[in-house]
Amino acid sequence: MQNCAYLSCSGKYSEFEFNEYSIRFRTSSHLRKYTEIKTWDNGYLVVTADYDTTGELEEYIDLIPMLNNLFIDPEHFLPHIREVRLKDA
Repeated sequence: MQNCAYLSCSGKYSEFEFNEYSIRFRTSSHLRKYTEIKTWDNGYLVVTADYDTTGELEEYIDLIPMLNNLFIDPEHFLPHIREVRLKDA
């Protein structure tokens, strides 16, 4: 799906993929996996994350500061994303 982005995690990193972009960011080493995408709101994600220490928790990911740090214009990049799915879910 061309307007779909994907979220996954591996080790200490999470990855947000959309078209040719792959944005990796550091997360807790205790994160086992993301289990649900609850909300996608133009750069802001609400997810359920499963940790080996605490179990499932609601987490919030704001992509806009990450995009700005990578010199990716959020106003151009984000409107193309209509949906976010879990990768390898």
